[in-house]
Amino acid sequence: MQRLRRMINNSDSDDSEDETYVVRRPRWIKERNNYFYDYDDEDFRIRFRLSKAAAHNLLIKIEDHLEFISERNQSISPINQLLATLRFYATNNSQLTIGDFSGLSTPTAHRIIHRVSAAIASLNHEYIKFPNTQQEIRQNQREFYGIARFPRVIGAMDCTHVRISSPGGDQAELFRNRKGYFSINVQTICNANLEIIDIVARWPGSAHDSTIFNNCCRKAKFEAGDYGEGILLVDGGYAATSYSMPPLENPGTAVEQLYNESQIRTRNAVERSYGVWKRRFPILALGLRVKLDKALVIIIATAVLHNILRQRGETVPPDDPGLILPAPWEALLQNGQISCERSNTPQRSRARELLINNHFRNLI
Repeated sequence: MQRLRRMINNSDSDDSEDETYVVRRPRWIKERNNYFYDYDDEDFRIRFRLSKAAAHNLLIKIEDHLEFISERNQSISPINQLLATLRFYATNNSQLTIGDFSGLSTPTAHRIIHRVSAAIASLNHEYIKFPNTQQEIRQNQREFYGIARFPRVIGAMDCTHVRISSPGGDQAELFRNRKGYFSINVQTICNANLEIIDIVARWPGSAHDSTIFNNCCRKAKFEAGDYGEGILLVDGGYAATSYSMPPLENPGTAVEQLYNESQIRTRNAVERSYGVWKRRFPILALGLRVKLDKALVIIIATAVLHNILRQRGETVPPDDPGLILPAPWEALLQNGQISCERSNTPQRSRARELLINNHFRNLI
């Protein structure tokens, strides 16, 4: 009998050694710092790219989109969600690093970043607005005229490339631009205060600037005469029309040279806006390592934030100490500006000739 018991016990121990037990990782709730109170105003601006007052005002507008129904499972407060997203815009760190900084798991950081980005982007109709009334149009024209005495300008237009990861699929090569990297070609129109008043962020990097404009609703409204005699200042990649004024390719007279000088100085507002936009949110210059649809939302969200801060008069803060730049800022910004070939459309424009003869000749 004892021998039988030993055989049974040995058999049970052998069976137990063959069984595989899966040990679940213990749930670990990371500590979440209250950065809104931990940092002073200057350190907060450097790390999150806007002032505490601007962050608080923004939170009021989007808090309803970020609030969780209950406090179960250590839910993340709206302010912590916002700061994690702003930190992502400021450093372009991986979502693992953002999660460690904010006390979040990597999957949670991923969801939070895109949730907050969508909430901010939903404010675009409030902050990205093209002038529609006569009063708004005249106000824009007065501000642009004050730069270099170029008349009737309601916007300066150009395109900039925002680097992205390869979107994959059969159409991926459409996003490779002429400099060889994958990008989204973003068209913007800005006012004299460097605010973005119109944005088109859906075209692949291989698209020509003029192709984007020819297929956007803003051109249709100019064609329909919705903006009266208002004009856009553009570079040589666009056609000269009654409402778009590029520089002269070969100015021959003093009047034509004056026209070019005034046009270039006034249109420089859009170039400067890209520098301010990308230096405030370095993720736009360093590259968006997210899916294509998420990248488009982040571009719109940062444009909304850019306008909010321009309206508040906030300057671009110094670079974050943790920001690693692969090249100097001048090179990064230049890499996003890809000069297009000149338009094949004849550059002779009756409207431009009248403007030169009737306005700039009187300035000589």
